[in-house]
Amino acid sequence: MSFISPSKGKMNFEEMMDDILAYIKGLPCSSYKIVVGTDSQVRRETCFVTAVIVHRKGKGARFYYRKNTQRKIKSLRQKIFYETSMSLELGAKITNLLALGGVEDTNVEIHIDVGHQGETKELIREVVGMVTGSGFEAKIKPDSFAASSVADRYTK
Repeated sequence: MSFISPSKGKMNFEEMMDDILAYIKGLPCSSYKIVVGTDSQVRRETCFVTAVIVHRKGKGARFYYRKNTQRKIKSLRQKIFYETSMSLELGAKITNLLALGGVEDTNVEIHIDVGHQGETKELIREVVGMVTGSGFEAKIKPDSFAASSVADRYTK
């Protein structure tokens, strides 16, 4: 699993987690939230981008992203469920390593690229249920900035 940090370049998952833990432990009195969101763009293939944002509340944030290309997915439903499952899988791995790193109280949110406007409104209940059933807090548009803004920027 290869990630890109805009400020530090290419890194693997373990290096990203080391960087996240160092960031959190660098100012332990602050409050933190980690946000994971995935977006995709369909052309000849489907390009998925998953963003990981570490928000130091009131004091900025860092982010990382990974790109993954799959065969062309024409079904919007299938694409949204795949995006959500990618975010959930990464969120679970991050949660496990946060616990091992001694910061298990850090909140992890999953941002889903669905909203009450447009075609995705029919999928909200199902994907939010999928996320909350996995033990994470779910955010949808307009509050799902990890998916609809950060990840979206790198799918193009």
